[in-house]
Formats: sequence, structure tokens, C-alpha cells
Amino acid sequence: MTRNFVGITGASGHAYAEALVRALVGAGHEVDLCVTPAGAKVLRHELGIETGEGGRELARALPGWFGADMARSMRAFASDAIEAPPSSGSALTGAVIVCPCSMGTLARVRAGFSSNLVERAADVALKEGRKLVLVPRETPLSQIHLENLLALARMGAIVLPAMPGFYHRPKTLEDLVTHVTGKILDRLGIEHAGQRWKGTDEPPPETGSDPRGSA
Repeated sequence: MTRNFVGITGASGHAYAEALVRALVGAGHEVDLCVTPAGAKVLRHELGIETGEGGRELARALPGWFGADMARSMRAFASDAIEAPPSSGSALTGAVIVCPCSMGTLARVRAGFSSNLVERAADVALKEGRKLVLVPRETPLSQIHLENLLALARMGAIVLPAMPGFYHRPKTLEDLVTHVTGKILDRLGIEHAGQRWKGTDEPPPETGSDPRGSA
């Protein structure tokens, strides 16, 4: 059993975080969870989950959010809890996943400027050579964003934008969320039931033809 850290920031896309935590616990893993103050505001807006001022009541929200049984496999920490186990490399945290990852968090992680527990956990993952998965959700991307993403990829972070595919012909928002969640789980080496590309029996379009059907 591995204890992974999931940091939730102020970027949009908190449905991805929810699905990821459910998948990790469902696969038998424990989860350390932390939401930044900005993340707490977005969590309230997007999912209706109330975690108190600055996310300080996250622990109380877990049973109602995920169910009592699932919540037993989670630990919640305030964003300013610099004394928490995930802030130290000796705690042997598994992977660190920042999902969704705001551009502000991304910039501070790149600079090694740990202003909260989420950023410190990411910093620890980099210095200890552990998996760091960053799930940015921003568009369009400025040159600053792109340079930060490239720099972190070169440092060893896994940059996995929340970009769902459509080849599995999704019919619901949940299908799109599940697709991205499956991509994260793949990088963590965790089995899941998400759809995979199996090829197609449809013949490719003739050379020189218009794929829309007109010559």
C-alpha cells in the first residue's frame, strides 16, 4: 500500500481531483490531501464542497464528500501545515500529484519557493527523485507558462495537462474526467478500468481525398 499526496490548487478542474482521489483509494492506496486557500474557493464553487476558511476544515468535509469508509484512507492537512509528514523527504511519501495545478503554483514549484504544503510536497518529490505529476488546467498558455512547464519537465516532473481525448467517444462529462484520471493512474503504475485505444477497423481515407467526404 502506497500513501500518495494530492494537492488541490486554485485552477479550475476540481472534478479531476475528486475522481483521482476516489480512484487511488479504490485501488487500495492511502491519500494525503491538501487544498490551498484559492483551491478551497474553487472547490466550493465547482463541486459545492465547503472546507472552511482557507481549507482548514478539509478533514471534516471528507466523510460527507467521499463517504465515511473512503475517508478512513485519507489524511487532510491545512495548506500552512509545514510540520506535516509530506513536507519531509523522510516521510517516504509515494507520488505527489498536483491536480489541478494553477499557474501560480507551477511557477513557485519551478522556483523552489515553497509558500505552502502543496508546493513543499512538490519540492520534496523533486529533490528526492520521486514522481511528481502536475496536472495544469489553463488556456491559452503564455510564454511564461510554457517555459515553466518545460523547465519542470526537464527537472523530472510529469506534465500531464487536463486534456481529455475523444477517440473513446465520450457521452458524459464523467467520461472526459475518467479519461484524464486514467492517464494519471497510468503514470503512477496503477491499474484502472478506463478505456484504452484498441485501434480501428475503419479503413483510412484514400490518399489525397478530403476526410470530410468532399473531393
